[in-house]
Amino acid sequence: MAEAPQALADALAGRYRLEREAGAGGMATVWLAEDVKHRRRVAVKVLRPELAASLGPQRFLREIEIAAQLSHPHVLPLLDSGQVPSEHGGPGFLYYVMPFVDGESLRQRLAREGALPIGEAVRLLVEVTDALAHAHRRGVVHRDIKPDNVMLAERHALVTDFGVAKAVSEATGKHEATSVGMALGTPTYMAPEQASADPSLDHRADLYAIGAMAYEMLTGKPPFTGDSAQQVLVAHLTKAPEPPSARRAGIPAALEQVVLRCLEKRPADRYQTADELLAALEPIRLSGDAFTPASTQPVTAVMPARWYGHPLAVAAAYAAVAIVVLGVLWLVGRAVGMPAWVAPAAAALLAIGLPVMLVTGRVERKRAVAHATGMYRVSGEAPVASLFTWRRATVGGIAAFATLGLGAGTWASMRTLGIGPAGTLVSSGKLEARDGLVVAEFDNRTADSTLGASVSEALRIDLSQSPVITVLGAQEMAQTLDRMGKPGERVTGALAKEVAMRANAKAVVTGEISAVGGGMVLSARLISVADGSELVALRETANTPADV
Repeated sequence: MAEAPQALADALAGRYRLEREAGAGGMATVWLAEDVKHRRRVAVKVLRPELAASLGPQRFLREIEIAAQLSHPHVLPLLDSGQVPSEHGGPGFLYYVMPFVDGESLRQRLAREGALPIGEAVRLLVEVTDALAHAHRRGVVHRDIKPDNVMLAERHALVTDFGVAKAVSEATGKHEATSVGMALGTPTYMAPEQASADPSLDHRADLYAIGAMAYEMLTGKPPFTGDSAQQVLVAHLTKAPEPPSARRAGIPAALEQVVLRCLEKRPADRYQTADELLAALEPIRLSGDAFTPASTQPVTAVMPARWYGHPLAVAAAYAAVAIVVLGVLWLVGRAVGMPAWVAPAAAALLAIGLPVMLVTGRVERKRAVAHATGMYRVSGEAPVASLFTWRRATVGGIAAFATLGLGAGTWASMRTLGIGPAGTLVSSGKLEARDGLVVAEFDNRTADSTLGASVSEALRIDLSQSPVITVLGAQEMAQTLDRMGKPGERVTGALAKEVAMRANAKAVVTGEISAVGGGMVLSARLISVADGSELVALRETANTPADV
């Protein structure tokens, strides 16, 4: 924590004992201090040196004196102010003193919880507007209404820094006012006329800021956002805000109309005084409309759709998506082929995803009801429940299937390029497309004498279905044996190689069937006719002859 400047600490030593830095903003550094005379804690706010130089002590103290006349339950009072001269002839330190609020700012509350319960938001808006009405009747315009300048103490709102922002903006001039305004805080709550440094700026800019702050209190987000301060300013000048009810269900129509009227671009289209705005807010607070949407059937309007998040609705929607996913996988498999593990992996992902979506539907329904009734608070959710949202469930499912697709795509690429175990004989260059194969009769080392011929014939028929290779059929085999003078002989491995050479085939399939324990082992080898090298070797087991 930074230490207080010695000159400031020495100058205030008789009245205030600076303890520690409590915070720093674009306008001032805040020091927690002890009021020596009254033995109470206070906040000493010291303006930034460049702002102090722009204002000058006379203008600053004059505006502070005006603001110090405000006396209202929701205005944090000014206790003291002054100047600590510089040894070098500059303005030195300009400071003002306010009571220390043992609470948090509205900004901290919004950052922690997001949108507030509707009833509480309306209550705080009434208190802030009441404070502004008191100030405006006395000619004091705030010009920097934002959540950072609203303190929350004992559940009530206290508006701070009256007079300071106005003094800064007037002292720095039109061009600098915009840049300093950005330094004081983001332009999120600036009225269009304030953003454009309109010299006719008046108290209605505060009402626009109230509307922007109310919008954030109700929806959790300000009406306009952007990647830069300039983008936000342009939005304030040119764009119409999205209705708050589009971002949060259950906002009363009367309250939404109040907020949107505050956010009108032209000051003449807004409420003309804070008292007029207060008169619009008070009935909403007192009538209970802050808790119930304005409708002839409020309960129906508040509640989400009957089937929203219902397990049957979620399961039906999920089943439809699963059918589409599996259908796409089937079509892709038919068109280009896929590894055998893709379909089981997809089925497993879908099985895992179903309970996740069912739980998400249950949580989201509870969340929708809480939002609609104004009872939703981020801090009120269990940590585990906060993980279940439609967005996260959808993104998680997409990520899972994207990973599966990446794996299948990698396999397909390796297959096409002939890399590793996924590569085919053709893609790896061991065979050419439509090369001929000869299937030899498998060596049979079991008690069933017909098994060798049966397996060989079944394999020959299966391989004949392939569009990539050409298998020498039974008739062609017999004709070749006749030409060789060996009609009717069993085509074993050695004879199969001779047949292949006569028929201009490039490889021979040989194999054997062996009895092992109570089962059988089938092995097959693809042998190159040219050099006798083994191109592929496979081995499978079967429990019974029927499994063969």
